[in-house]
Amino acid sequence: MKFRVKYVVEDTDRHGNVRLYCRKAGQPKVRLRGPFGSPEFLTDYRHAAKGPQPVKGATEKPGKVAPVVPKSVRWLCGEYFKSAGFKQLDPRTRKVRRAILERMCQHKGDGDKPFKRMEPRHVRLRRDELSDRPEAANGMVKALRQLYAYAVKYDLHDRNPAASVEYLRGNPEGFHSWTIEEIEKFENKHVVGSQARLALALALYTVQRLSDLIQIGRQHTRDGWLTFTQHKGRNRNPVRMEIPIIPELQRIIDASPTGDLTYLVNERGTPWTAGSFGNRFRKWAREAGLDDCPLHGLRKAAAARLAELGCTEFEIMAITGYRTSKEVTRYTRAARQKTRAESALKRPTDGQK
Repeated sequence: MKFRVKYVVEDTDRHGNVRLYCRKAGQPKVRLRGPFGSPEFLTDYRHAAKGPQPVKGATEKPGKVAPVVPKSVRWLCGEYFKSAGFKQLDPRTRKVRRAILERMCQHKGDGDKPFKRMEPRHVRLRRDELSDRPEAANGMVKALRQLYAYAVKYDLHDRNPAASVEYLRGNPEGFHSWTIEEIEKFENKHVVGSQARLALALALYTVQRLSDLIQIGRQHTRDGWLTFTQHKGRNRNPVRMEIPIIPELQRIIDASPTGDLTYLVNERGTPWTAGSFGNRFRKWAREAGLDDCPLHGLRKAAAARLAELGCTEFEIMAITGYRTSKEVTRYTRAARQKTRAESALKRPTDGQK
């Protein structure tokens, strides 16, 4: 039997994982369990394609939004969204956190339950339902921690039920770090003068995040240095960066078409948004036969390369913009091991000369 699958789209997350969604005009995007065509997929698709169903016995007119139950979890979310603390977050952080909390409110009617009755066990149960996606589970726990931190701060509640809930352990290695062979494969596919090659060079030779790569431009360049404030944390803990432009990067910039405000521009000649550029870079990588090589993996590879060349953690922190060595250590652990092993095995050989 043939089954029509209108409205089904595929989105690729920052790790390169393909997610299935039902995207119907006028309705929220709904996640579908995979794989495509499985019984779980078909069940989720049938429910999502029907759209939100009216509650049995409800008297509201079609299209009318149900009233928010006072002192419910949904009510607390609404108060939190109006707070100064939430409004001061980075726009992308606000969007992601709002989406997480709104999805949680839609889950099994959780949004209409009294927010004061939430216990750590309830948070753990919801977290464990997302255990196949550790990052999503941890994102939900973090969002609830912030929601109830707001409630405690404004004397709406006397405790934070999510504060004692442990995060799930994700992939200890994090993003895949590009190899020299993978970088060369990308370079062979995308020649100097293309936006793809310019993006690769900026990522490799500045060691910055995607959000910074799409904002860097000629206005940040002075006397052979890039001077800018990193996008992440710029409203709370701004990090001012000064990075020398090495000759190879300057050569590629000079040979590439660039925008007036940013080096990287889309087909319309305007700066990229973070989401659009992430999708485009994944497309460039796939064109080079690299299906598991996210952009962030270049940052990791570049930091590891600096470690192999003997740079100290403080020197690497100065380039990456990290304020602590924790993340740098995770990025460069394998490189440190390789360098130490090479140094150790040179000693017996040197003694024989």
